[in-house]
Amino acid sequence: MTELLAAETVALAGALPIDSVLAADVTQSQMFEYLQEDALLNSSLWINIALAGLSILLFVYMGRNIENSRAKLIWVATLWVPLVSIASYTGLASGLTLGVLQMPPGHALHGGELVLADGTTIDDGAITMWGRYLTWTLSTPFILLALGLLANTNFTKLFTIIVADISIMVTGLAAALTTSSYAMRWFWYFISVSFFLVVVYILLVEWPEDAKAAGTAEIFNLLKLLTVVLWFGYTIWWALGNEGLALIESVAITSWGYSIFDILAKYVFAFLLLNWITDNESIIAEHTTFESGTAAPSDD
Repeated sequence: MTELLAAETVALAGALPIDSVLAADVTQSQMFEYLQEDALLNSSLWINIALAGLSILLFVYMGRNIENSRAKLIWVATLWVPLVSIASYTGLASGLTLGVLQMPPGHALHGGELVLADGTTIDDGAITMWGRYLTWTLSTPFILLALGLLANTNFTKLFTIIVADISIMVTGLAAALTTSSYAMRWFWYFISVSFFLVVVYILLVEWPEDAKAAGTAEIFNLLKLLTVVLWFGYTIWWALGNEGLALIESVAITSWGYSIFDILAKYVFAFLLLNWITDNESIIAEHTTFESGTAAPSDD
C-alpha cells in the first residue's frame, strides 16, 4: 500500500509543475494577494464599497421625515440595498467570497493557465466571484419589494416575483460553479433565464396596472424600464464574460461590467425612487391600505 501511494505521488508530481496546484487548494490569502496585484479588478470592488457607504448615509438623510407607513416600508426596503451591497462587496474585496475553478472541456478557458500573484499556476483555472451571487440574492429582493410596494400590488404577485428572483440568483450561481460539464453550465443558465422571464412579465405586464391605480405610474414606469434593461444587461454580460463564452476573458473587465450595472441598478435606482417618495408622500398616503407591523398588502 505504501509503495502504491508513493507511486501515485510521483505520478502526480510528474503531471503537475512544482508550482502548480489544484483550484481547491488556493487559499483566501492567495486570493487577497491576487486582488492587490490587479488594480483594475480591485478598484471594481472598492468603488462599490465607497458608493454603497455614501448611499447609506444619503438615503438615511432623505428618509428622515417620512411618516406614512407604506412610504416608510419602501424607504426601509430601498435602504437595505446598499446595506447588503457594502457587506457583500467587502467579502469580495477581502478574498472571502472569491475563488478559483478549473473550467471543463469546451469552455474557452479550458487548456489555459491561471497564474496567481505568488507565481502559483492552476491549469484550466478561472477566477470566480461567487460573492456577487450572494449580494444579488440578498439585495435584488429588496429592489422588487420596493417596486411592488410602490405599485401597491397584492401579496400573491409580490411573493411570486421575489421567489422567482431568488431562483434566478441561485440557479445563476449553479451555472457559475458547475465544472463537471460545459453543457450543464449553460443548462443552468437557461433555467436561470426562465425565472428571469417570470420577473420581467410581472414588471412589464402585471404591475403597471397596479401602479396606475395607485397613482404612481409615472415613476414606476421609469424604474421598471431601468430595472428590466439593466437586468437584461447582467444576463447578456454573463454570457459574454469569463464565466460564459469568455469572449471577454479578463476577470477585471467582467467585474467592472457587473459593478457598473450594480451602480445603476441599485444606487441610481434607489436615489430616483426615494427622491420621488419624499416629494410625493401624499400620493402614497392616499392609497395606503395597511399599517406596517399590523397587516399585509391586500390581495384583491
